[in-house]
Amino acid sequence: MGSVDAGTHGAFDVKSVAVIGAGPCGLAAAKYLKWQPPSSSSSSRAASGSYFDKITVFEQQPRVGGVWLYSATPPSPSPIPQTSAHAPPDPPVYNGEKGDAASAPIFPSPMYDRLNTNIPHTLMQYSDFPFTDEQGQTAEQGGDLRIFPERQVVLRYLDEYTDQAQIRPLIRFSTSVLKVRLRKTAVQDSGAGEAAAVAARQQKDQWDITSRNLLTGHEQTETYDAVVVAGGHYNTTYVPDVEGIAAFDQEHRGVISHAKTFRSPGAFADKKVMVVGNSASGLDIAAQINAVSRGPVLVSVQTPTSDEARRHAGFDEVAEIARFLPGPRRAVLLKDGREVEDLDAILFCTGYLFTFPFFEGKDGFLGASTAEATESDNHSNNKSSDPPPPPLITDGRRVHGLWKHFLHIRHPTLAFPGLPIKVIPFPLSESQAAVFARAWANALALPPASEMRDWERREEAERSPHKYHVFPALGDARYINGIHDWLRQEQQQGGGCQGKEPPYWSPEMFWQRGVYAQARIKFEQDGRKATTLAELGFVYEPEKEEDGSSQVAVQPEAVNTEPGLDIAG
Repeated sequence: MGSVDAGTHGAFDVKSVAVIGAGPCGLAAAKYLKWQPPSSSSSSRAASGSYFDKITVFEQQPRVGGVWLYSATPPSPSPIPQTSAHAPPDPPVYNGEKGDAASAPIFPSPMYDRLNTNIPHTLMQYSDFPFTDEQGQTAEQGGDLRIFPERQVVLRYLDEYTDQAQIRPLIRFSTSVLKVRLRKTAVQDSGAGEAAAVAARQQKDQWDITSRNLLTGHEQTETYDAVVVAGGHYNTTYVPDVEGIAAFDQEHRGVISHAKTFRSPGAFADKKVMVVGNSASGLDIAAQINAVSRGPVLVSVQTPTSDEARRHAGFDEVAEIARFLPGPRRAVLLKDGREVEDLDAILFCTGYLFTFPFFEGKDGFLGASTAEATESDNHSNNKSSDPPPPPLITDGRRVHGLWKHFLHIRHPTLAFPGLPIKVIPFPLSESQAAVFARAWANALALPPASEMRDWERREEAERSPHKYHVFPALGDARYINGIHDWLRQEQQQGGGCQGKEPPYWSPEMFWQRGVYAQARIKFEQDGRKATTLAELGFVYEPEKEEDGSSQVAVQPEAVNTEPGLDIAG
C-alpha cells in the first residue's frame, strides 16, 4: 500500500523496509521490525522469523551509535551565518589512506570529549534492555554505573543493544544513502468484488534507494516498500543571521563558531568567551569553558537560565545579541543596549535544522512536482479542496505532513522516528517503531488520512512554528503511554495488533522525568560520581506524589522550560 486508505486491515503490502541510520532511533526501528511476528498465513515469513522479508539498515559510519560516536577531529566549520535547510552535508574525515579497511570514513558528530548524559540511565534506556557496567552488571545488580552515564558508556550500550536485538547482520556500515526517490507501482487486481475494484484504482508507493559503499565506491539502486528515516537531526547547524554577523566573520575569521565543532575547553583557555544559547549542551559547554577562560563566560540568552544552574556554572548571563559591530574591537551590541568588546570567541549553541539531503533534487522526494501534491488524495479516497501541502522541509525548523510527529500522512510507508525535541528519545522511538511495524504488517489499523490531517492542523494551531516538534513538560511521557494504551486497546478489542511490546512509564518514571534536571545539577556539584538519584537527595515517595506534597511538582500541561535535551539521542 502507498497512497491508499490506511484505515483498513490488509491495506499495506510491505515486504521490504529500508532504515536510514543506525543511531538510537534506527536501532529501535530495526529491532521492532525484525521482531514483528509473521502472519499465520505466511509460511515464508514465518520461516524467516519476521513478518518482513528484507530489512536493510544503511549506516554511513563504520559502527552503530549515531550522535554518540565521538571523534577527536571536529567537523568542518559552519558557514556564518547558516540558516539553510538545504546546505550540503559535512564531508567525511579519513584517519588513514582512503580505501584501507582501518580507515573507514568518519562523519564527526557534535559529541564532545567530557560529556555525561543529561538523562538518568533509568529513563534513557530502551524498555527491555537496561544499562550495565563494563562487567555486565546492571545498577540493580550492584554495577558500577553513574546515574548520568559518560558518553563511552552510552556508545557501549548501543553496541550491546544491537547484538541483543540480533540486528547487526542487517546493517550495511560505511554505506551512504545518496538518493531516495518515490515511485508508484500499479496494484495488481487480486480478484473480483469491491475490494479488488478499490485496489485496482490505487497505486502502491515504493522507494528507490541509491547508496554508495564508502570503502569501495560501488553504487547501487534498490527498491523498498517502506522507508524509515532515522538519520538524526544533529547534522546541519543553525547560526542565526544576526545583523552584521557576516561582515564580522569576514573581519575576524575563526572568532565565531558553532557548538558542533566543540571538543574540549582547552582551545578557549585564557580567552574572553561568549556562548550564545542556554540549551543543555550550551550550559554544559559554558561551564567547562568557564573553568579555563579569561573571566566568566558570557552566556547570551533569550529566556533566563534557572538561578541554580547559573550559580553552579558560574557564568554571567547577558541579553541577546542585537548586532555585531564593525571594526577591530571584536564587539557586539546586546538588546539591552550594552556593548561587549574584545571577544576572542563566540560559540553558537543554537541547535540544528531538519535536513534530508537524500530527498533533494528534481527526482528526489522533496523535488516531486506540485501535480502530485495537488492530485486527489488517494489515501482517503476523497477529493480534497485543501491547498496543496507544503514540502516536507521548508525552513528546516520542522518536518511537514506528519501524523504524531513521525508518520507521513500522504505516503504512510515513510516514517521519521525521533524528531521530537526535549524528550527522552530512546523509549519514544520505540513507541513510534511499535506503530509502524504493526501497521506495515497489517496488524494495526491506522486512522484515515482525514483524521491524521486534522491532528496535524490542531498541532499547528497550538504550537509555535519554530518549536513545532518541541514537546511540553512530560509530553514525552504522555506520548509514550498514550501509544502503549492505544496498542493495548486495539489488541484487546480486535484480537490482533500483535507485535513487540512498546514501553510504558510507571508513576516513578514520571517522577524521575520531573526531577532529573535538578538532579543533573547536583550530579555536577558532587563531582559526577553518584550512581543513584537517592545519592543526590532525590527519593521517590509514592504517597507524596499521590497527594501532591512532593518537593518537586510538575504541572501536567506546563510549558517545557528545561534546557533542551539536545545531545540525547
